[in-house]
Amino acid sequence: MFSRDELAASRGVRLYEHAKRLIPGGTQLLSKRPEMFAPGIWPAYYSRAKGCRIWDLDDREFLDMSIMGVGACVLGYADDDVDAAVIDALRSGVASTLNCPEEVELAEELLALHPWFDMVRYARSGGEAMAIAVRIARAHTGKDVVLFSGYHGWSDWYLSANLADHRALDGQLMPGLSPRGVPRGLSGTAIPFSLDDPESLAEQVRGREAEIAAIVVEPARGHDAPESSLLHVREVADEIGAVLIFDEITSGFRMCAGGIHRKYECRPDIAVFAKSMANGYAMAAVLGTEACMEEAQGTFVSSTNWTERIGPVAALATIRKHVETRAHDWLIESGERVKEIWRQASSASALPIQVSGLPSLPSFSFDHSLSKALATNYTTMMLSQGVLGFRQFRPSLAHDADDLAHYEECVKNVFEELATFSEDKLARTSLAHDGFHRLTRE
Repeated sequence: MFSRDELAASRGVRLYEHAKRLIPGGTQLLSKRPEMFAPGIWPAYYSRAKGCRIWDLDDREFLDMSIMGVGACVLGYADDDVDAAVIDALRSGVASTLNCPEEVELAEELLALHPWFDMVRYARSGGEAMAIAVRIARAHTGKDVVLFSGYHGWSDWYLSANLADHRALDGQLMPGLSPRGVPRGLSGTAIPFSLDDPESLAEQVRGREAEIAAIVVEPARGHDAPESSLLHVREVADEIGAVLIFDEITSGFRMCAGGIHRKYECRPDIAVFAKSMANGYAMAAVLGTEACMEEAQGTFVSSTNWTERIGPVAALATIRKHVETRAHDWLIESGERVKEIWRQASSASALPIQVSGLPSLPSFSFDHSLSKALATNYTTMMLSQGVLGFRQFRPSLAHDADDLAHYEECVKNVFEELATFSEDKLARTSLAHDGFHRLTRE
């Protein structure tokens, strides 16, 4: 459909080269850098998006079978119901000297889904919401140290883990993150462990029991967390008087309406949401018990933009539609179908892969010494067929059976062609990045 030369000459590719001279790193989000997908080929910018389709700056249409706004657009792009609610809010004024009543309404909706919590605070991004949660936990306990498992954003409290050991975060999803600009005095205040390894937690707790303010975990990302692991962390947090925080920024609203921990018999003290809760509009929430959340008044947590109206309105419309349509049922079903598409294409082409991830957050990797080259070529070849294809797929309510059938045919064709590539050809591939790179210094 589109040749490699056409893609490389696109307006989006040219604009991105210009952007790197104006914006450090080229984009605001590492996960949206074109180098993460197919350097010099990925379209980079969109003119419009609807459902599960995106049009680039040259008005080329692509079926998005990749990350769907980094998982934020759980209902699909420009959902009519959510956008209609936002348009009404725009016409009524999005900011004023007074507060919007929707923030109270949204708190009631969120607490109805999670009745073990009592209070809510808002932000507009996942990273700042996690910073709020950790601030509250430290205020509540009067302690400083945070133990964590998983990826939790860009804030000082998290990146400080790499002050003591520059590789501390490498096993927490995002390798190569630099703690430059983080005060060295924070060294030793954030310590990683593995949720899958109880001894890892015990080792980090030992001798620090009186210092630990919080234990922060992603309850699930690559797979369902064993409930026993979560219950063990809950038990440890209770024993040492630490606040248990679930980071549900990725897992929330994927396997059910609300937090994935609704599926487990394990209740944290605080849970943090963003991404899918507002279908792409800027919104985040920190839910917690009254004992913890009241501490927000004993410290300082405040921002003008946390009071605007669009975020709460979009979240209310998203959550209500999510519940009404049982959106998670389709996310799970379509994600499982895509996993099977990958497996069948792998078997038919004799290209070995490893499939992983929650049903609503599936991913795969090539089981090959030149896996990065295969993955980069896969993305490039899918682009040529008019599909944004990647080693991850974030299903949305907007993807339908016809979309999956078309995707299946494209994947089959691409895998068959990839199987004919020589190792010499793969070795000459310009590789996609899989971590942090200082693009302006290359």
